[in-house]
Amino acid sequence: MTATTAGTGPVFHLEEEHAHAEGGSTMLGFWLYLMSDCLIFAMLFAAYGVLGGNYAAGPAPKDLFDLDLVAVNTAMLLFSSITYGFAMLTMDKGRVAATQAWLAVTGLFGLAFLSIELYEFAHMIHEGATPQRSAFLSSFFTLVGTHGLHVTFGTVWLVTLMVQVARFGLIEANRRRLMCLSMFWHFLDVVWIGVFTFVYLMGMLR
Repeated sequence: MTATTAGTGPVFHLEEEHAHAEGGSTMLGFWLYLMSDCLIFAMLFAAYGVLGGNYAAGPAPKDLFDLDLVAVNTAMLLFSSITYGFAMLTMDKGRVAATQAWLAVTGLFGLAFLSIELYEFAHMIHEGATPQRSAFLSSFFTLVGTHGLHVTFGTVWLVTLMVQVARFGLIEANRRRLMCLSMFWHFLDVVWIGVFTFVYLMGMLR
């Protein structure tokens, strides 16, 4: 607020404040987080690119990877992104029950993905292909395991939001949180496509 002097006394002028969209800082902060996550995965991909060919006379990708199983796992994650998209569409229409249903289906696909990944890890370890066996296996378990931890976190976050929606409905805060989780979930989908291509498919060609 500024004051100027007129003939009859001071006149006060209110300076206009810039309008800020509600939750804008939250979305900006989440985008910054996703960018930092991109850097983490970029470093993990780079490490795998350098170490992925060092088998130390141990098993190679052709000896370990089951592409049919990995393809099914990839489908689980892709389907989960589709169902989350349906959840966002029903959220925009204000349909709480339908939104909850699609979120539940998304969570089930996420759990299926994690179950298959854990089965793959357990089978590899049973065969003696542990992270300590070679640089290839160390970088493989680190990259794929980090992605799996992110999916686990996303699934827990999804269940938490389902509880929040059940209690408070599709209020603005819950819509914003669901939007953030949507970006996170689709981000993990994109990262997995990179893992599937760079680690599994290219690994089978080595």
